[in-house]
Amino acid sequence: MSAVATTEGSAVSERARRWRLVLGRESRCATLSGTDQAMDSALEALYNRGDRVPGAGRPDPDERGADLSGSAPRVSRWLGDIREYFPSSVVQVMQSDAMDRLGLHQLLLEPEMMAAVEPDVHLVGTLLSLNRVMPAEARESARAVVRTVVDDLERRVAQKTRSVVRGAIDRTARTHRPRRVADIDWNATIRRNLAHYLPEHRTVVPQTLVGHGRRGRGVHKDVVLAVDQSGSMASSVVYASVFGAVLASMSTLKTSLIVFDTAVVDLTDQLTDPVEVLFGTQLGGGTNINRAIGYGQELIDRPQDSIFVLVSDLYEGGVREEMLRRVAAMRSAGVQVVVLLALSDEGAPSYDRRNAAALAELGVPAFACTPDAFPELMAAAIQGQPLDAWVEKHLDE
Repeated sequence: MSAVATTEGSAVSERARRWRLVLGRESRCATLSGTDQAMDSALEALYNRGDRVPGAGRPDPDERGADLSGSAPRVSRWLGDIREYFPSSVVQVMQSDAMDRLGLHQLLLEPEMMAAVEPDVHLVGTLLSLNRVMPAEARESARAVVRTVVDDLERRVAQKTRSVVRGAIDRTARTHRPRRVADIDWNATIRRNLAHYLPEHRTVVPQTLVGHGRRGRGVHKDVVLAVDQSGSMASSVVYASVFGAVLASMSTLKTSLIVFDTAVVDLTDQLTDPVEVLFGTQLGGGTNINRAIGYGQELIDRPQDSIFVLVSDLYEGGVREEMLRRVAAMRSAGVQVVVLLALSDEGAPSYDRRNAAALAELGVPAFACTPDAFPELMAAAIQGQPLDAWVEKHLDE
């Protein structure tokens, strides 16, 4: 009984400790010491009422404020503290909250801040949005942070993407003399041999095999990535740039990358280095999807062997009707059109549902795709699979 009572007491004490950290100093449910006090101070600096970071704007008396003290070195220590006391996923949330609540993005223009932050996709988006106003002495530090995130993403997605896409390209070839059982396309083989069905045995005699062949060298598919660089698409811009670089490294694909707001910028010649691609973007501003699609159309000279991937929230500032006509024209010419509302782990952002519905009527579903699912999506597009069926099978699981 004594052991049970001790265990229950420990559980109650742990719950009280957690509630104390959540509720702040006003709570009397537990007394903190040691590391817990340091964690509480870090949380209090961000979420409790107090003075805002200088330059972040005037505090609103009706809102919870914050106090990271009056100097950039104090903020740097705070960033170091949260990395020490909290797991990486929590650090990223707190950094994101500090951007919104404290105007921390302004302090990221200071070079010494870069060494204290936890690199992640959201931070890269923030740095890219500051690219045009970032002082020269902070730019190299920012580039190092972006490089860390990009290298990590490439390690995460490159091998799978190349493997899945190469397999899809190989499977678009057909042969009547498959070398291995694994290369036989059984559905196509059965359809080809239905005339040889034997009712008494309830089986089909496969006089002709249909198999997946192996493509030779050379370019087999053209891929055009058109990425909306409006502010809400920051994470998608980062992932699209990394995937664009991976696809461009494959000799069987001809990959082009364009980014757009009200203007269109072709970054294809920078695809060997996704960091250069990212610093070539300019997050924020208006959106002219129609203009971007028009530019992408000019890059397509083999419609039957082309895939056009539009990454956008579909809020169109250009001519909507012409945008839809362009998509319909590409579809009629044989281009496989893919529309992603987001390419990130965060799901679909706010998007123009009217335009999404109009695209769906053209046979082009608009949906959000995670980075982990993107290689399979590209494989389906390369093989010409109906994307609405692919979405239902893979993204609704």
